[in-house]
Amino acid sequence: MSKLIVPSQHPDAEGKVLSITPESAAWEYIGLDVYRLKSGQSMRKSTGGMEICVTLLQGRADVFTNELKYANIGRRMSLFEEIPPYSMYVPMNDFIEVIALTDVEIAVSSAVGNPSPAYPARLIRPENVQVEIRGYGNMTRRVHSILPEQQEAGSLLVVEVFTPNGHWSSFPPHKHDQENLPHESYLEEIYYHRVNPDHGFAVQRVYTDDRSLDETMSVINGDAVLVPKGYHPVSAVPGYDLYYLNVMAGPVRTWKFHNDPAHEWLFKPPVREEQS
Repeated sequence: MSKLIVPSQHPDAEGKVLSITPESAAWEYIGLDVYRLKSGQSMRKSTGGMEICVTLLQGRADVFTNELKYANIGRRMSLFEEIPPYSMYVPMNDFIEVIALTDVEIAVSSAVGNPSPAYPARLIRPENVQVEIRGYGNMTRRVHSILPEQQEAGSLLVVEVFTPNGHWSSFPPHKHDQENLPHESYLEEIYYHRVNPDHGFAVQRVYTDDRSLDETMSVINGDAVLVPKGYHPVSAVPGYDLYYLNVMAGPVRTWKFHNDPAHEWLFKPPVREEQS
């Protein structure tokens, strides 16, 4: 198995099935924990020096921080309903507690916090999530911007993408591994994949211009892929719809990417001539 793949495990005593930290990924900024809680089970996590975004991938729960209490939130009972989720932004030196009211899947995206300015905890409601259809043809996908750069946070960026079976995402390929603003920003990135039906798979490639990194991976339901650098396109194979959650952060909180010049021509949709 590629070192870029982090597979999910059976739930531990806390319900955690996936854990990625800056230390385990051998980079500087981001992490991701995923929990699958049974009804009545709870999860509590202190943020410490990290800021986090807790996304209710599916299910309903009560959610608490130092200052906020929300009862019975959650709108998406199945991940592939393709409606925006509820999320909670939580700053450094705070905590989050989630009490599951149904079976719940939770993604805890994290990034090294930025102490100035400090932003308070807040609920990100489904109506606050920007929904966008990107691409054309078999590059069409549905994007939910949960914590984009237009919304307040220190360094963390969070987005989720639904890719129909037989389609491609993060395509044409792009990268963001250079501090070269305003043209390109340096951002570490995690892809957390879910596949429907869940016995299927997807394909992800991560490669650099000089091919010093060039891996094409088969990923299954629950796998995460680390993207430390390079281009990183994804394919949902025929018959299997694909969801992924993206976590990104770097020294500057902006998403400026560089396209692979070999495939940049695909950004222009083909012009169809009308027949007389």
